[in-house]
Amino acid sequence: MSGSRSELDSVGELYAGHQQWLAGWLRQRLGCQDTAADLVQDTFMRLLARPRLFASDGDARAFLTTVAKGLCVDFWRRRQIEQAWLESVRQLDMAAVPSAERQAIIMETLLELDALFSRLPSKVANAFILSQVQGLTYRQIAEQLEVSERMVKRYMAEAMLHCALLQDDLDDDGDTLLLSEVEDD
Repeated sequence: MSGSRSELDSVGELYAGHQQWLAGWLRQRLGCQDTAADLVQDTFMRLLARPRLFASDGDARAFLTTVAKGLCVDFWRRRQIEQAWLESVRQLDMAAVPSAERQAIIMETLLELDALFSRLPSKVANAFILSQVQGLTYRQIAEQLEVSERMVKRYMAEAMLHCALLQDDLDDDGDTLLLSEVEDD
């Protein structure tokens, strides 16, 4: 955590002055007091990680609102992924259902992949999905994306680099899971 003593004091003052307002604002959007409370904490944790001073209450609320909106999007995206995963698990034969630990690792991997794809330019992510999920050739991808095959190769190289970095992160966390392993369960 960085920041001067006055910046940290300012975060404390912001929390005291805006926590209830932000909780109400989030509760209205989320319909759940507990989730709203979690996101309030996450919002202020982000502010603590990079303290700043605000010229007015309006500036502070605008900043808190922006951070909270981003956290809401992340929350909804995670919920969608979790629901899709749970629906997939429900459709499996009981013998094929992975253990709870394995399911947690798969879910974490899915969330990491979602984060990876959301950071990639859309054409790069689309090229990767068309190749790896739909099995299209580079020529077919080029036609669909209206780019050259050479560009598709560049897109794929960028996507593969990001996947390799993600795999390294997962290896470091001890939660290694290759997508091919999901099919083996």
